[in-house]
Amino acid sequence: MVPLPSGTVTFLFSDVEGSTQLLERHGALMGEALSRHHDLFEQVVERHQGAIFETVGDAVYAAFARPQDAVAAALEAHRGLASEDWGPIGRIAVRIAVHTGAVERRGDHYFGPALFRCARLQVLGYGEQTLLSGVAARLVGDALPHGASLRDLGQHRLKDLGEPEQVHQLVHHDLRGDFPALKSLDTHPHNLPLALSSFVGRETELHALGELLDAKRLVTLIGPGGIGKTRLALQVAAEQIERHSDGVFVVDLAPLRDAALIAGTISITLGLREQAGQSISETLHEHLKSRRLLLLLDNLEQLLPTAARAVADLLVSAPGLHVLVTSRAPLRLRGEHEYRVPPLTAGKRDQLDTTPPPAVALFLERARAVQIDLVVDATAGPLIAEICECLDGLPLAIELAAARLRLLSLTALRERLAQRLPLLTAGSRDSPERQQTLRATIAWSEELLTPPQQQLFAQLGAFVGTFSLEAVEAVAAADLSGAVLDELGALVEHSLMRNADDPIGAPRFAMLETIREYALERLEARGEAADIRDRLAAYLVNLAEESEPRLTTREQTETLRQLDLELDDVRAALSWLRVRGDVQQLGRLAAALARYCTHRG
Repeated sequence: MVPLPSGTVTFLFSDVEGSTQLLERHGALMGEALSRHHDLFEQVVERHQGAIFETVGDAVYAAFARPQDAVAAALEAHRGLASEDWGPIGRIAVRIAVHTGAVERRGDHYFGPALFRCARLQVLGYGEQTLLSGVAARLVGDALPHGASLRDLGQHRLKDLGEPEQVHQLVHHDLRGDFPALKSLDTHPHNLPLALSSFVGRETELHALGELLDAKRLVTLIGPGGIGKTRLALQVAAEQIERHSDGVFVVDLAPLRDAALIAGTISITLGLREQAGQSISETLHEHLKSRRLLLLLDNLEQLLPTAARAVADLLVSAPGLHVLVTSRAPLRLRGEHEYRVPPLTAGKRDQLDTTPPPAVALFLERARAVQIDLVVDATAGPLIAEICECLDGLPLAIELAAARLRLLSLTALRERLAQRLPLLTAGSRDSPERQQTLRATIAWSEELLTPPQQQLFAQLGAFVGTFSLEAVEAVAAADLSGAVLDELGALVEHSLMRNADDPIGAPRFAMLETIREYALERLEARGEAADIRDRLAAYLVNLAEESEPRLTTREQTETLRQLDLELDDVRAALSWLRVRGDVQQLGRLAAALARYCTHRG
């Protein structure tokens, strides 16, 4: 058995063209065929000094120490499949990609951008076709199987939005040679930007959003600043490009402050000019009405609510139009599907020896851009997971933190994250100004709030854990003329707050810790911090005293769970009252919690 290579590895990725349809049509017969297909690949790969490290359904993933061995295996695999009798199935045609790159190997698993690049290269091709990346073709050179050659198919942009790839096709008299144009981004109209860093994780979100856009014409990606809405939307748009015959176009609305400029901005993006006797809006509507096109409207939040009407008008006049929006708040339109973009998961700290969770994978990739020799061992792995967890899984925060490894060790970085906002600065100079520090990203959202909403946002920074509507009313109602629910809803809509899971069922809310830190800064800047902490402590004293008698009744279990939910803020209140020197309130709270502490130990 050939051992898995390490370091610079050549990958061969293969899958069966039309396997889903073949499986639906032939059932168990196709299952048997796939088993024979896998056996054939195992024999071929091993004969050419390679090793299969994973199979998923009809897909085979193999690794080779030398690129010429991978090419020879690809040629033999095509020959072997063509010579087999597949009965009623007719033929089994595979598309193969060969790419070489540096990767990290842990056990039987590989990690690194090279794998994603190979997968993206593979989906350009067709059954019976083998494609090589530029680097694999250069390394193979003249060491090709007898009678084989490489045909240069030119540069193509892959759906990873990275640098164009010089693609080559394996040519041999035993292989089919004529194929349609490669399924790259270049075969469709688009203005998708070049991504200077790779897309990490989000497979679940990509799949869900692809299905949504197939079924819905308006999908809005909602989330706080730094959650990765734009990068996710761009990747979704790239994946969708073949479904929109007239193209996929990105419209950056962040610089706009007047919704009346939206039609003109979209028109400029599409290359339209104002026609005589028509407004630019009329020209745009006329152009779109007969086209199948996807518009990605990026950063719409500052133009709401007026912008929502403009989007609605476009959808009504252009039945073939699909719109993907990124915003920190929903449009509130009929037919809109809101998709809340979740943070990246950091996973369990003791399970990083296999596939790293998305947050950790992102941190590692960005960290190795500034510290190429970063090694993930038994000490570093859990520390990185803890850093990502501390950063709430926010991609922007993770990227900013990883960049700090230019100066800090992992241990020093973790220690300094007690105060995130001063640390998470100095983002990429080519990023928008609002994304160069975490503080600027949150401030952009805060500026879109009304003054009462800004006040409530700051006041909620005093909460440490999750909190109930009743708690918010007790702390903030006096300043909001009773409109707490409306203003609270606005903060949720603007992605500055989120609904929190509550096992009891009553509504509760929470802030991401990075956002809470900013809110607390704003509260202190307003000079209200002491007053709000006093109000919160008074609320918790009353809650504890009202709950204490129920701990001796049949309501005990539910009451204990209710107090569990308040525990983080209770601890903070005890600390605050000690600092404040409020012996009376401190004594009341401690006495009311005595029975609870007895039950909980």
